[in-house]
Amino acid sequence: MSGLELFAAVLGVIAVWLTTKQNPWCWPIGLVMVLLYSWIFFEVRLYSDMLLQLVFAVLQVYGWWQWTRPDRQREARQVSQLATQPLLLGLGLGLLGSLALGAAMSTWTDAAQPWLDAALTAFSLVAQLWMAQKRVECWPLWVILDVIFVGLFLYKGLYLTAALYALFTLIAVRGWREWRRDLSLVSA
Repeated sequence: MSGLELFAAVLGVIAVWLTTKQNPWCWPIGLVMVLLYSWIFFEVRLYSDMLLQLVFAVLQVYGWWQWTRPDRQREARQVSQLATQPLLLGLGLGLLGSLALGAAMSTWTDAAQPWLDAALTAFSLVAQLWMAQKRVECWPLWVILDVIFVGLFLYKGLYLTAALYALFTLIAVRGWREWRRDLSLVSA
């Protein structure tokens, strides 16, 4: 564990907690966290995760814009639910991304876990996009991904990051409950 990992983990807890509360400050705090984690993952050769963090940086800006733009603030701030077709499309894109990135990482890099890392990366992008759009389905997907991330980070010796993702799992369960409650209020 390094001081950098500790700082990134603390920022991660704050960012995800603020997300469950639908506080737009989750996005700039999350931006700093993902930039720090891109370096951490590079150092342990989790290249797909490193790339994921860089894409997350772009999605952090997108999420901040989605949640705070004044011309559509009310619409942008409401929790919504995906219809079946967009849900399946997102999961299908996650699968295709997993296969493409896994093949690239296993062929052209010395990635530590090319296929697993690629799958976690691709589906995390789906979850993050859904989160930026305030789709309630982001949370159950995050629960599944975070549990698997815990195992990967334990394997790589990133014990603090594994603990962080275990905490993310618990926060995601809470976010799922809170956003479902908010969804039922919006629907009423």
